[in-house]
Amino acid sequence: MTLQDIATVSGKGGLFKILKPSKTGVILESLDNQKTKLVATPNHKLSVLDEISIYTNTADGTTPLKNVLTKIHKEFNGDIGLDAEADNAELKAFMKSILPEYDENRVYVSDIKKLVKWYGILCQLAPEVLRDNTTASESE
Repeated sequence: MTLQDIATVSGKGGLFKILKPSKTGVILESLDNQKTKLVATPNHKLSVLDEISIYTNTADGTTPLKNVLTKIHKEFNGDIGLDAEADNAELKAFMKSILPEYDENRVYVSDIKKLVKWYGILCQLAPEVLRDNTTASESE
């Protein structure tokens, strides 16, 4: 599994594995132990993790989520020392330590909470994504 195989659906908690297309949308399966299936239709806002970027104050303007997850994994190896319910100042400090050039005006605390939550889910339920991600980043 890679970040291309994992999606988030607006309004639904957690992350989902993309299984296959259907006549009405895309069949997804939750990454948690319940393995709940869902058909994401055009009415759902579906985002594939490999296509998500974080706003920065660099010339490019963004950094791919996969690069940020790789950096978090290299520095913290699964234990970032906080969760999505941490104090806003702690979350911002964490983000600043991982991605010093992140755009503080366009990256909200809610976005940082999602990043922390997604990293935790990936570490627990799909660690191979982070390993593949690390290998891919090093070869770029």
